[in-house]
Amino acid sequence: MFKWPMQVAAAALSIAVGLVPTAGKAQQETEVIFAIPALTLTFTGHFVAEDAGFFKKEGLKVTTRSLVGVASPNAVLAGSAEFTMGTGPVFLRAASQGQRFLAIANLVDRPLVELVLRKDVADAAGITDKTSPVDRAKALKGKTIAVQGVGSIVHAWQRYVANRGGLDIEKDVRIAPMDPPAMFPALENKAVDGYATSMPFTTQAVLKGSAIMLASATFDAPELVPFAYGLIYTRPEVCKEKRDLCARMARAYAGAAKMIQEKPDEVFETILKKRFEKMDPLLLAAAWKVAQQAHAKDIRVTIPQLENSQKVSLDAKLLDPKDALKSYDGLFTDEFVK
Repeated sequence: MFKWPMQVAAAALSIAVGLVPTAGKAQQETEVIFAIPALTLTFTGHFVAEDAGFFKKEGLKVTTRSLVGVASPNAVLAGSAEFTMGTGPVFLRAASQGQRFLAIANLVDRPLVELVLRKDVADAAGITDKTSPVDRAKALKGKTIAVQGVGSIVHAWQRYVANRGGLDIEKDVRIAPMDPPAMFPALENKAVDGYATSMPFTTQAVLKGSAIMLASATFDAPELVPFAYGLIYTRPEVCKEKRDLCARMARAYAGAAKMIQEKPDEVFETILKKRFEKMDPLLLAAAWKVAQQAHAKDIRVTIPQLENSQKVSLDAKLLDPKDALKSYDGLFTDEFVK
């Protein structure tokens, strides 16, 4: 599932070659390519590390490439990026197929993905505040839901919710892959019945009254906490051959995580407002109030986080039980974030 078409991999590699640091440069000039799967509040830790100078403090010049969904781990696998940030389900499904990465930190320890349903569709289904999670999920039957990347955590959450409602995951719900910024316009134009992604795009539809929150993993799935939602990972050989690089990256993210916990208002005012400048500040603030609480105080990767991540893939039927990992040995380390 993670293999790139050859022409895409070649193009990505050509970008990487042009960014390889030249011999003789001082350590502070170390260049790193980071592949980011989406531009949502899930990735606030990375935005803070960039914009608040934590990468610079560690002597790193990080170039961020936007590669939607599983294209980001593909880029790391192909060697065209050193690091990415992603969720446990994608990370572990890759490992189950023999494509093993190494996680050095987890910046978000509860799931931040949500699924919203268009208000008129929800009204027609008779959904109210008292409707049970199971009955809410049943309302997805026959609907078209936009998702951000097939095989991503967003796609997995849509399938997890459908499965919760006893629906046929493959047949009862249609999906429409698209980037998060396009989802709300598609919803308002009635091109889709709902969408699944992360904040602030789900918050946007609810606060504007265009949709209801059908299922939020942040609030409606206590069985999935703790969770590996913001893993920072690379190829194992990167940390073996460039241990200092992994240590510096981890320190930068640890600094960012501390700032998110201790100065959330400053993060919002100086970083997130600029990153999401086209979004209503009040809407963004509402989304950040929730998302900030999901960011980890302790950024070490743990086995319970990985176990819950694999549960999502199994329940979403994106992972065959016979392929489920029995051990997570060699997939993560805490040596850089002790």
